[in-house]
Amino acid sequence: MKLRVLGLAVALLVSGSAAMAEEYIAFQSPTGNIHCSLYQWNGTTTVRCDLREYTPSYTKAPPNCEYDWGMSFAVDRQGKGYLACVSDSMVDRGNPVLPYGEAVSLGGISCVSAKTGMTCTNAAGHGFSVAKARQKLF
Repeated sequence: MKLRVLGLAVALLVSGSAAMAEEYIAFQSPTGNIHCSLYQWNGTTTVRCDLREYTPSYTKAPPNCEYDWGMSFAVDRQGKGYLACVSDSMVDRGNPVLPYGEAVSLGGISCVSAKTGMTCTNAAGHGFSVAKARQKLF
């Protein structure tokens, strides 16, 4: 299953590096609580998922973060998952739903939707799992 949004519409809907994405896939969980963007830009691939409602598992801000944090998680094609410091949101009620048990992949990163939440990993097995009740980086 491929959910793709390309071109000018993406540039108008998102800000930052994702606005200039070479490839962009936006999706949400069936509950609408988790919204993600998976994109390639400038030779790398990144996925970021934002939670609309959550009980925070992380209570310490990322170093030098002057924006919002705690509800946004990301992983790049290489490296471990991280707590993102953000000034925007991936939440868009118009994002296609990624049904439970389905996955989406781009550039070495895959995300799987489950009743227990959304898990996104890179080829090295690093990433994150997010749900309303708990979030985990690995």
